[in-house]
Amino acid sequence: MESAGLWMLLAVAVLMVTTGLPAYMVLIGVASLAATIGVLAGEIPIRLLQAVPTRIIGLLESDLLQALPLYVLMGVLLDRLPLADIMFRAGVRLGDRSAAAPTMTALGLGALLAPMSGSVGASVAALGRTIHPRLIAAGVPADRSLATICVASTFGVVIPPSLVLILLGDAMLRAHTEALNISRKVERIINTQDVLYGALVPAGLFLLLCLGLAWFLARHDPAEHRTRLAPVRGRDWLIAGFTVTAILGLLAAVAIGYLYAVEAAAAGGVALFLFGTASGALRGRVLAAALRDVMAVTGALFALFVAATTFTLVFRTFGTDRVLDQIIGQLPGGAVGSTLIVLGLIALCAFVLDAFEIIFVIIPVTMPPLLARGPDAIWVATLTLLALQASFLVPPIGYAIMMARGATSPAVPLARLLRAILPFLAVQLLVLTLVAALPASTRLIGRGLSAETLRSTTVPPGAAVRSLNDALPQPPED
Repeated sequence: MESAGLWMLLAVAVLMVTTGLPAYMVLIGVASLAATIGVLAGEIPIRLLQAVPTRIIGLLESDLLQALPLYVLMGVLLDRLPLADIMFRAGVRLGDRSAAAPTMTALGLGALLAPMSGSVGASVAALGRTIHPRLIAAGVPADRSLATICVASTFGVVIPPSLVLILLGDAMLRAHTEALNISRKVERIINTQDVLYGALVPAGLFLLLCLGLAWFLARHDPAEHRTRLAPVRGRDWLIAGFTVTAILGLLAAVAIGYLYAVEAAAAGGVALFLFGTASGALRGRVLAAALRDVMAVTGALFALFVAATTFTLVFRTFGTDRVLDQIIGQLPGGAVGSTLIVLGLIALCAFVLDAFEIIFVIIPVTMPPLLARGPDAIWVATLTLLALQASFLVPPIGYAIMMARGATSPAVPLARLLRAILPFLAVQLLVLTLVAALPASTRLIGRGLSAETLRSTTVPPGAAVRSLNDALPQPPED
């Protein structure tokens, strides 16, 4: 029954598309049914399933997961507070002489706020509610405004230290560890900080190209925003300047390793809460509603995590990971070809799954056999982020596209939205192609890591353990 795990994946895909049930319910249901069948058929020992609670508790002790509710809190507070509106008006005012100021400001806000919002869906909802109407008021055509919101909402996938990027880094660490166990290689295991460094240059390049494209598309538009937006007062300038400085400081501190993600998220959450309390924006029902949203989103994410952990345990108990390893090993093109094909499959999954569902379910079962073939783990992680971001922008079923069209009213015709978003999608594919062709681009920033440093060397079984024992201090001889 080694192929049972593949049937589990197929059942999950069909049920999620046809039933509309939450992902955690589908995963738990399919895993429970498959485990019951496996026990009755004698393929799964019942004592192995008794390890599920211990496995879940062990994984929940991860420090990174402590940052999850804090990032959700920051995203909810940013959505409830008027900071986005103030920063947008200040940014437009700074570029008052340029017709591209509204769209460029919106993209800049996406780069600042999307990493704090937690997910693409949350970013679309927040930017669609606060920035889209103001883009329209500033004279930006509705189709280009919505395309800008879609692109800005995906910045949280690739710009550190977004929650998506942090969780993917943790998932890649686990996958890389399993890959080394499979291949019996000695190699430095990547960590979340390595993934942050790897994504910095591609993310910065994509942001700069999007800003340049926004300026090019709007260079002949009339500068109507001067009279259609509320004025920026002295207090607004102070709030906007302090907020931008604080967010950039937190992002930079995490990116360079000065602060852990948990510390930065806690500092950001406290600062936003104090600002909301002092300004009177977080009182009574507003605060209660914000806290309910935080608990609901956090609960849903942890439920998804527990369900995905249970699903992958049953998946591997059937031995399907060995079948998947053989399938990936037979893909054409060697390690590079296998990498591109697996990334293509992940991008297809992003049409129906959120980034969290892909990280918790798809990455743990596809990455270990792929990384065991030897491709650069940091390069693969960066390509995964870029592939996810691109898939979210592909009309008509890209996740950001569907969310943005549902969150804005009136809806922009799909044909017009397609024409508006194609230039940004072309820029995204250009960055993805450059990174795929130049793996060294993911190592331009970091702690001096190079392909030579992480080059793997096959060793006999037990040699790594012996080397570790030799490095330990020995007891004194009598």
